[in-house]
Amino acid sequence: MEFFTTAVSSLSTVVTAIGAGVGVWGVINLMEGYGGDNPASKSQGVKQLMAGGGVILLGLKVVPLLSGLLG
Repeated sequence: MEFFTTAVSSLSTVVTAIGAGVGVWGVINLMEGYGGDNPASKSQGVKQLMAGGGVILLGLKVVPLLSGLLG
């Protein structure tokens, strides 16, 4: 059972880190869109930023609920 708890904790950390990476990538695209006055890049950046935030929320709220499946 300890292994499962450790695995869920690690999975939560990995999912949160992936979400943060996508969010940072979105901010970079957003800033490039504003710098070059490119509406398509701004739109893509906002979408990536929101998707990264959603993945972070999954990593922080939903993934830890997996530890309760066997408990």
